[in-house]
Amino acid sequence: MAPPRRVCVTGGGGFIASWLAKLLLSRGYAVHATLRDPCDPKNVHLKQMDEARENLHLLKADVLDYDALTRAFEGCEGVFHLATPVPEDKIADPESEVLAPAVKGTSNVLKACSAMKVQKVIVLSSNAAVDFNPNWPQDRLKDESSWSDKDFCQENEDWYSVAKIVAEQASLEYSEKHGLNVVTLCPPLVFGPLLQPTVNTSSKFLIYVINGGPDVMSNKLWHIVDVRDVADALLLVYEKAESSGRYICAPNSVCTKDLVDLLRKMYPQYSYVNNIDADRKAPLSSQKLKDLGWKPRKLEETLSDSVGCYEKAGLLQGSAARHCRLPHLFRLAGDQ
Repeated sequence: MAPPRRVCVTGGGGFIASWLAKLLLSRGYAVHATLRDPCDPKNVHLKQMDEARENLHLLKADVLDYDALTRAFEGCEGVFHLATPVPEDKIADPESEVLAPAVKGTSNVLKACSAMKVQKVIVLSSNAAVDFNPNWPQDRLKDESSWSDKDFCQENEDWYSVAKIVAEQASLEYSEKHGLNVVTLCPPLVFGPLLQPTVNTSSKFLIYVINGGPDVMSNKLWHIVDVRDVADALLLVYEKAESSGRYICAPNSVCTKDLVDLLRKMYPQYSYVNNIDADRKAPLSSQKLKDLGWKPRKLEETLSDSVGCYEKAGLLQGSAARHCRLPHLFRLAGDQ
């Protein structure tokens, strides 16, 4: 019997990475997952996955450590690069907090992939590298040809978006220059049930919307995708030989007010935010990914499974709800 196909997932304990690891294991892959500390209790959920005992290998590696990455990628035919910081609080030092890990880290990953003869690399970028484009016509769907304006994001001190723009552009340029097969995926706000014991930044956004709080929220158009659909999309663009370039992964769009109304209809028992200001619109297209065969979930299913998970974890009542804050990243997003 042939040995399982071997791939590596960087940042393997994260929200999306955990679901990707679970999916890969279920499809018979052997998975190397890089973690800053494999012994940290926040990564214990990985060891409990089906097939983990036989096919999941947790490896200590930081994306700023090139030698550790080459060891992690040894014997792997593919790499999914997901490790990147998503800061919850205002960024004090852009270089060390987001730019170096995202940009230098991605560069290290790509060079290590070339050195270890990896056949295909999937880089998880973000809607943040697509959507903040003030020169794009308002009535035209944004597709993969749209890039966020780096200068515009810098002026807004939106360092997360700057990091994502630079890292994704550098990935595609590296692919062109060095012949490494690199495909990028750009998801927006990612909701869905949690596998990891900690609450990630995008989930905190939805928890804040449900619990309500003092922060004013812009009634902008939010693009939303289910974490399980992101995992499916990552594997789809990896397995499809014809995949190339970048893919937007944003099947659902809803403005803040309509999101609150939908949730209130589904779950009337919660407080919800009620401090919502002016309206903004910015449509996105995921047609390129759907043309590959991607079939995402309906928004209602994502919200239902998210809320069910939060309820089970005790995040929607008691002290957890009282201490809930809107992550700074999304306060910033309301200004763009």
